[in-house]
Amino acid sequence: MAQKEKGTKRRLRSSYITSVISISLVLFMLGLMGLLILNANQLSNYVKENIGVSIILKDNAKEVEIRRLQKTLDATEYVKATEFVDRETAAKELQEELGEDFISFLGYNPLQATIDVKLYAEYANPDSIAVIEKDFNRYSQVQEVYYQKSLVHLVNDNVKRISFILLGFSAILFIISFTLINNTIRLSIYSQRFIINTMQLVGATRSFIRKPFMGTGFLHGFLGALIANAMLSGVIYWSQKELRQVITFDQAELVGILFLLIILMGLFITWISTLFAVNKYLRLESRSLY
Repeated sequence: MAQKEKGTKRRLRSSYITSVISISLVLFMLGLMGLLILNANQLSNYVKENIGVSIILKDNAKEVEIRRLQKTLDATEYVKATEFVDRETAAKELQEELGEDFISFLGYNPLQATIDVKLYAEYANPDSIAVIEKDFNRYSQVQEVYYQKSLVHLVNDNVKRISFILLGFSAILFIISFTLINNTIRLSIYSQRFIINTMQLVGATRSFIRKPFMGTGFLHGFLGALIANAMLSGVIYWSQKELRQVITFDQAELVGILFLLIILMGLFITWISTLFAVNKYLRLESRSLY
């Protein structure tokens, strides 16, 4: 008899460990999606702010005028950064890309000095850049404004598309996660169906029977959420170290809210899944348990 009880306890312990690990892995996946959503806007801003606008300067533009123009551009609300590239620097960079001295072949430097402009993300869209282009052309030192219009349209269209895909994928992942955790808990309760039935036979009320299972469910959900948050902390640490320029988590309050949501989600899903699973076996007759 004692050996049988030990075997039962061992199975229950194994079931509990499996349940906690399964819950933590599912919550970890939900947390990863949450981190991705938190950084989706930053990722799109990073891409948009790397779309370059080149201001090609006239040959007769003096360096003093160019520097004054650059300071004027830096002071505008839509310019994030500027970089002046003189003719010699532009030629040197092109020679490195081509791998040959085109100046010796042509006999002169055909390149012109430019000011490379990076815009803030909210202005890096087709309509805003068209207005900004007209604004740049007003300056007497400017000969031409060049940027890849097709790239601007492509980036903005893809950002919108990816946002909708992320929202849809998040909803699907939540449903899948709920289903997986629910099935894990149902299997755990299934292994204890005879205990539930025995408690009913000796006259225990339904609320009394539910209480230990609900407590265990809460504990599993809480432990699973803590493990998931620990793994997410590892992901955040790695991304801050390796992908600092693209992904940052400077808004600690948002990360804290995400961790809290993971805990609440773990508690809620395990609570409702345990409630339904226990109620199912409370309604079953003894002969239906086999």
